[in-house]
Amino acid sequence: MNATVLLITPPFTQLNTPYPATAYLKGFLNTKDISSFQVDLGIEVTLALFCKSGLQKIFNTVLQKQNIELLNSNSSLTENASRILALREDYCQTIDAVVLFLQGGNPTLAHRICKRNYLPEASRFAQLNDLIWAFGNMGIADKAKHIATMYLEDLSDFIAECIDPHFGFSRYAEKLGRSANSFDELYTALQQPYTYIDTVLIEILAERMEEIQPKLVALSVPFPGNLYTSFRCGQWIKANYPDVRVAMGGGFANTELRSVSDKRVFEFYDFISLDDGESPLENLVSLINGQYTVDNLKRTFTLMDGDVAFINNKASTDYKQGEVGTPDYSDFLLDKYISAIEIANPMHSLWSDGRWNKLTMAHGCYWGKCTFCDISLDYIQRYEPINAQLLCDRMETIIAQTGQSGFHFVDEAAPPAMMRALAIEILRRKLTVSWWTNIRFEKSFTLDLCLLLKESGCIAVSGGLEVASDRLLELIQKGVTVAQVAKVNRNFTEAGIMVHAYLMYGFPSQTIQETIDSLEMVRQMFKAGILQSAFWHHFALTTHSPVGQNPTKYGIQLASDTLGTFANNDVVFTDSTGIDHDAFSFGLKKSLLNYMHNLCLDDNLQTWFDFKVPKTKVAIDFINNALMETEPPLVKPTSKVVWLGQSPLIETFTKSKKGNQWTMASITFQSKKETLNIKISEEEGIWLAQILDKISVKNLKSYTLQEIKDNFEEAGLEDFELFWDNKPINTLNKVGLLRL
Repeated sequence: MNATVLLITPPFTQLNTPYPATAYLKGFLNTKDISSFQVDLGIEVTLALFCKSGLQKIFNTVLQKQNIELLNSNSSLTENASRILALREDYCQTIDAVVLFLQGGNPTLAHRICKRNYLPEASRFAQLNDLIWAFGNMGIADKAKHIATMYLEDLSDFIAECIDPHFGFSRYAEKLGRSANSFDELYTALQQPYTYIDTVLIEILAERMEEIQPKLVALSVPFPGNLYTSFRCGQWIKANYPDVRVAMGGGFANTELRSVSDKRVFEFYDFISLDDGESPLENLVSLINGQYTVDNLKRTFTLMDGDVAFINNKASTDYKQGEVGTPDYSDFLLDKYISAIEIANPMHSLWSDGRWNKLTMAHGCYWGKCTFCDISLDYIQRYEPINAQLLCDRMETIIAQTGQSGFHFVDEAAPPAMMRALAIEILRRKLTVSWWTNIRFEKSFTLDLCLLLKESGCIAVSGGLEVASDRLLELIQKGVTVAQVAKVNRNFTEAGIMVHAYLMYGFPSQTIQETIDSLEMVRQMFKAGILQSAFWHHFALTTHSPVGQNPTKYGIQLASDTLGTFANNDVVFTDSTGIDHDAFSFGLKKSLLNYMHNLCLDDNLQTWFDFKVPKTKVAIDFINNALMETEPPLVKPTSKVVWLGQSPLIETFTKSKKGNQWTMASITFQSKKETLNIKISEEEGIWLAQILDKISVKNLKSYTLQEIKDNFEEAGLEDFELFWDNKPINTLNKVGLLRL
C-alpha cells in the first residue's frame, strides 16, 4: 500500500499501548483526505527480539563473541549473564508462551508461572523474596504478570550487558538525549557502526518503507529515550530514499529543541516542527506536493542557504480541537502489545498493564500557574476544552475500531466541569467504559461529583500533592493546601476511586524540616486511608518554567545561562540552602513502598534514613483534624442536580398520632448494592417521584437546584430548603441523587 505520509513512533515508549501522537495526526490527516500509515517501531522491535528465533540469534551472537574472547583467555561476562547464557535453552523454550500470556492469550499459563519452577530466574528475581507481601491482595494473574515481567527484565539486562549497552524496554540510549545541550555526543554515536538493536530496527524500517513508499516520513519523538533511534531512522531514510522528506515533531522537540541551531542535525532531518502538529504537518505535505513554498511552513526549523532557519507563517492558524478529527488507531498491532507489571505500585500498574486508548478532554491546562511547569509553552498555555458530546463520539468511534473500552485521558489537568459533563454524557449514552486521568486536587471535587465520576467508569485519578507543605505549595502557586488535598482525596476514596499523588522533593528553598514534614503529611494520609498510591520525584528545573525564567526569585543560581546548539530544557542549578536533597531519595521511596502496603504507618520517620533527621513539626492528628472540619456546602442555586437511579416504588400508608390521621408515602429505592427506604408526606412523595424522572440522567436537559425549587413551589408545596436539606433527601446520594 502507498501512502503520502508514514508516521513513526521510534523505539521505545510503552510496551502495553501505542503512544497516541501518531494516532492523533492520522485522525487529522483523514479529515484532509491525506493518505497515511503509522507504525510503532518500539513494539515491532521488541517482538522481533523477544521471540524464540530472536533470542536464538542473540544467544548465538554472544556465544560467538565469547568463543573469540576465550581464545584470548578473556571472558568478561558477569555471573548473572553467565547464568542466563547457560539457561538459554530454557529461555528459548518459554519466551513465545510468556509473550503470548502478556499479550492476553493463554491465561491459564499464570498457574505454571506462579509455581516458580517454569521460568528461568536470574538477578531480577532477587527482589521477589517478598512476593507474597507485595502482592498479597492481588490475584494470581497479576502475580504471574509481575514474575513474567521480571523474566523479561532479566533478558533485558542480558542484552544491555552483552549486546547493546543502550538497551532498555521503555527507553533506548536515553543518556544521549537527556540534557544534550551539545549535539557532539549523539552525532559521534551516529557515526559508529550499527548496534545489534540498530540492525533489527533498520531491517523493520526498510520493510515498512518498501511497503508504504511515502513522500514524507514524520517521526514523533516524545522522550529522550526515543531520540537516538529517531536519528538512526532519519539517517537511513536519507541515505536510501533521498527523495523522501523526513520531519521530527513531538514532546522532545517541543520542549528541548526550541532553539536548535546545529546544522548537523539536518543531515538526518529535513524539518523539525514544534507544538501542535496538525497545521505544520499539513503545510509540509502541501510543500512536498508543490502547492506551498518554504515560506508557508508553520513553526518549523529547516536548513536554508546553509543555516538553520525557523519559519512560522502567522497567516497559518492552528485548528480548533473540534476540527482535528478522531484519533485513528488503525495500522497498529493492537493485539500484540504486552501488559507488564514492573513494580507493586497501583498507579504504575495502570500505566503498564492493559491497553488504554489515549484521549484528551482539553488542550492545555486550565490552571496554568504552577511555577515548576512549562506553562509558557503552547501545549500547556493555550487552554481549549472539547465538547462532551464530541468527546463521547470519539470514544465510541475508537471503541468500535479497537475493541477496547479503556481510556486514559492524558490531560495536564482534567477540568472538573469537563469531567462532570463527560460523565453525564457517558451515562446518558449507557457506555460501558473504564477511564482515568490527571487532576488538580481542588475543592470542586465534592463527594457527589466523585460519585458521578465513579458511576461513569472513572477508576483512578492522579494529581500533584507535590511538596505537601503549605508554604511551598503557595510558592509553587499550586492553588491548593494540604488540608484541601486531604478532603478531596477522602471524597474520591469514599466514592471508590483510587488516588495517586505525585510528590516532589528538592524544590528551591525547601528545607530539611519541610522535607520531613512533607513525609509526615503523606504518612498521615496513608494512615487515614485517603491515599492509595504515590511516587516521589526529585525536582527538575526546566528553562521554560517560571522558576527557570526567574531563578533569583526562588533563591537559586543557574549553572550557565548559555544556550546550547542542540537541546535546551533541563537546567543545572545551585540552591542557596546548599542541601543535598539526593540524600533523602532512598528513604522517601522506601517509606512509600511500605505505606502503600499498609506497613510501618506508626514508625518514627527517622526509621527511613541512615542519617540524623529532625523530628516533624506537623501535629500528629493534622490530617484527621482537617478531615473533621465542617465546611459550607458548595451547592448553589445554579448547581446541577442529577438522578442516576431507577424509578422508585411508592406506597402510601396512614399514620396516626393523638387521634389525628394523615397519609404518608413510603418510597423504596433499589441500587446495585443496597435497598433504601424513606418516608415523607404523600404530597412530597408524589412530587419527588415526578421530579426524579424529570432530572434523570437519561434526559437531554439538565436542571439546576433553583429550577427544582421553582417546580416544588409551583406544586403548591412549602419550605423547600427544609425538605431538601433534611435527612431523608440527604441520604439519597447513596442511590443516585447527586448535587453537582
